[in-house]
Amino acid sequence: MEQSRTPAPELVVSGLEVVYSGAVVGLGGVSINVPSGSIVSVLGANGAGKTTLVRSITGLLFVHDGRIRDGSIRFGDTDLIGASASTTVRSGIAQVPEGRMLFPRLTVEENLQCGAATRRDRGEIAADLDVVYEQFPRLGERRDKVAGYLSGGEQQMVAIGRALMARPRLLVCDELSLGLAPLIVLELFDRLTELNERDGVSILVIEQNARVALARSHYAYVFETGKVVAEGPSAELQQDEFVQEAYLGGAGDARESYERIAARFRRGATA
Repeated sequence: MEQSRTPAPELVVSGLEVVYSGAVVGLGGVSINVPSGSIVSVLGANGAGKTTLVRSITGLLFVHDGRIRDGSIRFGDTDLIGASASTTVRSGIAQVPEGRMLFPRLTVEENLQCGAATRRDRGEIAADLDVVYEQFPRLGERRDKVAGYLSGGEQQMVAIGRALMARPRLLVCDELSLGLAPLIVLELFDRLTELNERDGVSILVIEQNARVALARSHYAYVFETGKVVAEGPSAELQQDEFVQEAYLGGAGDARESYERIAARFRRGATA
């Protein structure tokens, strides 16, 4: 997938405010950066605003009666505010959605080909299919099998492969580990790391599994109730008291209240 070797633009989200149904706040002034060629993770519990961020980037807020009230999203020179999902894909962004969202009655290969729907270079699509099968040999063995009968891990491989068929420069992975066995999760993250290191594809990982996300990313943000409450190099966040207590199992009951811990790591706060 030679196009993936072209340097990826930086994704810059600034002061993003999102509301649902005109009133419910989904994000309250969120700012994140995904530098070219990096792996960035966004951590947080259900309802923290992670999926709202993904919908904002991929142009799917309208499906859920959401809208951007303020802020900006840029991918290189492309303004993504108000852009359609197809425009977003053409700009070089592809998504591995939460829950995989495959077409269960189509075969593995037919699902993969759906990822190339915005492409017109038919001769290269076949070559890219072969690359996906090299990266995920099990899919090559099951290319003619109906996707709905695959295991959860195999279906997630199809979802990643489908996104790769769009030749993305930024891959957005929403809850990749959801419902999967730990060994399968590690295998999938191995493939993402290889993709990043070999092809220079930037990756934005939206995850509840903080341990594996921090281990495989360069930089991380922690979301709570639609806001960034902590950020920094992933290796440093692994050692932070707030992150350890809230997301990595901690060491028992916290002696400090959540509010006091979070305040110490809020953006702009001093130690």
